[in-house]
Amino acid sequence: QVQLVESGGGLVQAGGSLRLSCAASGNIFSIASMDWYRQAPGKQRELVATITRGGSTNYVDSVKGRFAISRDNASNTVYLQMNSLKPDDEAVYSCNAYVKPTYGSNWHIYWGQGTQVTVSS
Repeated sequence: QVQLVESGGGLVQAGGSLRLSCAASGNIFSIASMDWYRQAPGKQRELVATITRGGSTNYVDSVKGRFAISRDNASNTVYLQMNSLKPDDEAVYSCNAYVKPTYGSNWHIYWGQGTQVTVSS
């Protein structure tokens, strides 16, 4: 089995910063892309940022220039540095990872449990 555990959420004032972490553990042969999603109350889940194993990144337009996704392949951890936070960024942030548990297995997607980010105005 593979587990993803997020940390780093919390309460921050508008304009502040938070850094989210998501660590994958368990039966892991390889991880391809790792993503951060968010979902605010009453809204659809939104893909915020994605990073490939090689480090290529992509962001939703609303966070470009403010958020930065990075990863440490040695520790199977993905990060989301969030700067200049706005009330609209308030949501539950979840990570996922495309994982090959063993050499001969198929790729599977795993999700973390989510971490709350609250931005006060």
